[in-house]
Amino acid sequence: MSHEALLFLSTAVTIGGIVVAITWLKLPPVLALLLGTLFLGLTTSVGAKGTPDAVADGFADVMGEIGILVSLGVMLGALLTAADTMQRLVETTLKAFGRRSIPYVFAATLSSLFTAIYSDVLLVLSAPLARRLAPKLGERGRALMGGALTAGIEVGLVFVAPGVAAVAIAGILNVPLGQMFLLGLVVALPTALLTVLVFSVVLRWMKWDPASDEIETGAEAETETGAVEGGEVGDGDDAPAAVPAARAGDSAASPGPTSGAAKAVGTMTDARVEPSPARVQRPRPLPLALAVTPVLLVLVLIAGGALADGLSLDAAPVGFLTDPVVALLLGTTVAYVLARRVRSRDEIGDVIGKSLAQCGSILVLSGISGSLGAIIERSGMGRTLGDLFSSGILPPLLLVWIMAAVLHIALGSISVAGITAAGILAPIAGHLDTPLVLVALAAGSGALFVPHVSSNFFWMFQSLLGFSTRGTIKTHTVPMTLASLISLPIILAVSVFF
Repeated sequence: MSHEALLFLSTAVTIGGIVVAITWLKLPPVLALLLGTLFLGLTTSVGAKGTPDAVADGFADVMGEIGILVSLGVMLGALLTAADTMQRLVETTLKAFGRRSIPYVFAATLSSLFTAIYSDVLLVLSAPLARRLAPKLGERGRALMGGALTAGIEVGLVFVAPGVAAVAIAGILNVPLGQMFLLGLVVALPTALLTVLVFSVVLRWMKWDPASDEIETGAEAETETGAVEGGEVGDGDDAPAAVPAARAGDSAASPGPTSGAAKAVGTMTDARVEPSPARVQRPRPLPLALAVTPVLLVLVLIAGGALADGLSLDAAPVGFLTDPVVALLLGTTVAYVLARRVRSRDEIGDVIGKSLAQCGSILVLSGISGSLGAIIERSGMGRTLGDLFSSGILPPLLLVWIMAAVLHIALGSISVAGITAAGILAPIAGHLDTPLVLVALAAGSGALFVPHVSSNFFWMFQSLLGFSTRGTIKTHTVPMTLASLISLPIILAVSVFF
């Protein structure tokens, strides 16, 4: 057997073993990925002597790229949550655009402005508001809101920095964060809006049946009551509800499959903060224009950095202020100052502590994906895969999409699939005649394909929105698959301009 054939065999066994370890043996994704990385090193030319160094170097390279970015991004999201910024902005936008626009406003807002909030926490925050608005849309209202909610959250997660998965994928592939933000936004917004539009048509064909597709449980009722106070959220005439902040819970700390709905309900309950009597006596909420300042500051600075690069502006002050780390640090600092106006110091400290705990698994997973990439590169597999991707059999971006899609179907987690695909692709990215930012977006697009019952988000979504398993497949699996299929041609269209 030739050397290249042995490399392919070792790589195939490694990836297959990682999938089996996660899905059948129920190992944590981090442990399965590390064991697979070590196996690949030992069975290729890297060998027992070079494998530990490759693992350490790959981990350090990725952590140097994304460690501070992910930590600051998650902290920023937690502080925005503490200040009730997301709920109030969505409510205000809905009042401006009216009833028919509700699903589109949800999808657009969640996929562009609040990607810093970790996806599980964003789901806990937005699901009660979605359920209260659903009756305004008729018999299929809850289904429409479910599709808009899942599309907005997950599309933003993989495409738009500072979304955790977007930052991780960009870091592993060495994509400038400004590019990831600008082009991610170009892909994310039309993807989210078109997904809602197409899903609303598909939903009629699927014949939504509230009697069998929707359920009511005590856990859902408790969550809705605790998460949204003050009555109905209106679409123009009603007063907006007062929505207390949710905390970043332990649910976000472990991507990958869970044991079932009961675990998801417990996870969801842990992520919620019960309102306290002191809440009523706190100062009035921040003016909305002031509350959104931190996220707008970060987005403007990151986008400004990308524009400065495009215009070849190399002034030191501009470069410093638009550096992603500095931009996120400034935004997080402003968010902290504003949150202190509505929350006590102890509460803010608790929010920050939980946010750092929840991003730990993503950081470790990303680092080990970097280790896997280092092993692939040093074994020579990078050149071999690069030749395969450049062979002209299929467009490279389509091959990237297929790889990420297969990994997601097998592993069940969007973040794990996207990050793992990026780790595999990193050594060959330089061999592809395609801009790295498009490779990153294609990996994110493929990672959205066919989410199913092995995903923690699937069960949280079912519990918080009140769907049966069949209803969850219709309102989560179908919209996400549509988003994956819709985003791919958008990315291919964008590639024409490069």
